[in-house]
Amino acid sequence: MSSTNLRAILAADTDLGAGNVITRLLAHGADPNGPGLTFDVDVDGHPAWQPLTLGQLDERVAARAAWLHQHGIGWRDVIAVYASTSADVLLTFLACNRIGAIPALLNGNLSGEIATEYIRRLRATAVLVDAPHAERLEGRDFGSRILGDITTMGSGDPAQAPEPYRHHKDDPISITHSSGTTGLPKAIVHSHTTLFEATRRIRLSGPRAQGTERVLCALPSAHTAGILSINQALCNRAELVFLSSQRGEYVLDAIERFKPTGVFGFAVTWADMARHDLTKRDMDSVAIWFNTGDCAHEAHIRPLVNVGSHKTVTREGVTTVSGSMFIDGIGSTEMGHSAFHITHRKDTERYGRCIGRPHVFADVAVLDDQGEPLPAGVVGHLGLKSPTVMLGCWNDSVTTFRTRQRGYYLTGDLVFYDEDGYYYHVDRAVDSVVLDSGHWLHTSYTEEKILATCPDVLDCTVVAVREAGTVVTDVLLLLRADADASADRTPQITAALGEHAAPTLRRITAVHDDDIPTGATGKVRKLVLRERALTGAA
Repeated sequence: MSSTNLRAILAADTDLGAGNVITRLLAHGADPNGPGLTFDVDVDGHPAWQPLTLGQLDERVAARAAWLHQHGIGWRDVIAVYASTSADVLLTFLACNRIGAIPALLNGNLSGEIATEYIRRLRATAVLVDAPHAERLEGRDFGSRILGDITTMGSGDPAQAPEPYRHHKDDPISITHSSGTTGLPKAIVHSHTTLFEATRRIRLSGPRAQGTERVLCALPSAHTAGILSINQALCNRAELVFLSSQRGEYVLDAIERFKPTGVFGFAVTWADMARHDLTKRDMDSVAIWFNTGDCAHEAHIRPLVNVGSHKTVTREGVTTVSGSMFIDGIGSTEMGHSAFHITHRKDTERYGRCIGRPHVFADVAVLDDQGEPLPAGVVGHLGLKSPTVMLGCWNDSVTTFRTRQRGYYLTGDLVFYDEDGYYYHVDRAVDSVVLDSGHWLHTSYTEEKILATCPDVLDCTVVAVREAGTVVTDVLLLLRADADASADRTPQITAALGEHAAPTLRRITAVHDDDIPTGATGKVRKLVLRERALTGAA
């Protein structure tokens, strides 16, 4: 069967969803010797970097499902997964879904203290850990039991696995968490449908996107974006390597080894890669970079689109041209899939935190504080209606309903749109500050402008707080290795702040990586920086 015919069959399969992709693929005649998944670590006796075929992947998932079944786990049991490698996280996710259990995936970078409280609030049936994470939980009361060592689950007998659970469209198939940059991460529930509708509507119903034939995934495996990536690759019958680290140098080494046509990641990875001279690395195979989560800065996109190559249609036919494509948007755990999309190339100029236009499945609105729609050019709250939006927050109906207004899910982002229908992200609502003049200081938008005008700055963070009734702003700069730390960048930074916010500038400080607190996914914890700023420590 051709991949085109199979994709059409999958798109029409109403039983197919995020919880049963492997079993439905095989039921529709997908070649068991075709592509499954590849990991960058040894797992269940299978060597790192050696592909698992679809049939081998099915067998490995069945082995772990049998292990869970043997240990008394079944339908609707909540299993917290706290481990180091993408292989253990994703194989266990697939195995839990095979038996109808609900995997609650924790980012392995969470501290033991935060993980303990998060698991306790989950009221999980049991917890699966590897040795390093068992040590983090040792002696702590997380309100559950450790079921076993996740690295031993592959010892189960695949032949003893129960029949695959048949999912209803509304069945919960994952609990993943938010980044936790403003406090304890929120536990987000997604269903068989919410984590598959975007794949069905835009990945299976049209031509296979250029650059998705051979994918390197640098997304966190415990994130909804990781789940989306494996299901999209499997349905598209693409080769996919899933990494266990999002560090820039690690990803660059993996690109040179695997020669992918597409690389998936978060903005933090692109920022980390921008520290390196990409022209000295072998990036020729890459046609697309796909970003989700926070939208990326222009300064971090430009170096990427200048390397690699992609195909384009000219009068002479299909031609390969130098330079790759960067597909940006904005997404979150709660949104389930990026709601917007825009493609940057070497010759495109629509930046300024433009997140593009909405996907066909997304009904978006820019709303004021009362939930009323705002006109073009006016900043407001991003509201989203989409079949991809989360079911809610696990064991937290207060947060679930607080994020709803007039039928829209409020993402917590501040955006505006222009007369051409393009949307722009200016900040997270919690990070913006109203000035005494009544105007606003949007920190993310200001960071974009600083990076655009200060080429010797790798990254920056703007922190604004109200101190003794007055707004003060600190700008933290991460400089390039060859930058002059003593140079006066005040003119560029005051220009980026603008006439209304410039008078609030208190200090400009060159910092190191260790000076910037980050969450589990690498996002800057501006809440912590604001607390420091109030004490004068920033």
